[in-house]
Amino acid sequence: MTFLTALFASLMLLTGSAVEEPTSSHARIKTSMGDIDVELYTEEAPVTTANFIEYATSGYYDRLVFHRVVAGTLIQGGGYTRSLYRRPTTLDPIVNEATNGIKNEHGTLAMARYADPDSATSQFFINLKDNPFLDRTGEVYKKDAGYAVFGKVVAGMEIADAIGMVETGPAEGEIFFEKDVPVKPVVILRIDPISADEVGVTAGE
Repeated sequence: MTFLTALFASLMLLTGSAVEEPTSSHARIKTSMGDIDVELYTEEAPVTTANFIEYATSGYYDRLVFHRVVAGTLIQGGGYTRSLYRRPTTLDPIVNEATNGIKNEHGTLAMARYADPDSATSQFFINLKDNPFLDRTGEVYKKDAGYAVFGKVVAGMEIADAIGMVETGPAEGEIFFEKDVPVKPVVILRIDPISADEVGVTAGE
């Protein structure tokens, strides 16, 4: 399945139209430490995957960094430059699709957001272990809304784990980051569409 076909399928799902298409796509997160290939859940998280695809194919993610590394727990990126200034987002915030019930388990890809459950824009994170505290637990309070999982790592998890072990500390940028910022920037070179057949071919190199 081509990436454009997957994009079409996800956009059709957004409009509520029925399509006879596979329900997953793939992308490669090329970083300064190696490649991470991900499968995207276009059926289970259609809004989130369409948003991610649009940011990726527009070049928005090019040369941004993983600005937050919580050792052995998660790595987060997709919003800040090397100098730790926020790149202005180009799309509106999206609805929180944590209602899909997919857990924040080891190797999953999820959306970062602010306190408002429907505030996610471009930033994402990769879970380096099972993180049940990030799952949706209820509908009454914002703190129970959870963080939407929209994919999983299918090749290059060793790269994600390696990023999760880099030296971190405080850093000054657009705001002051008290902790968890890599001392040596881990750069997202770009995020590319790939076919299922390409998964793992160059990941980790």
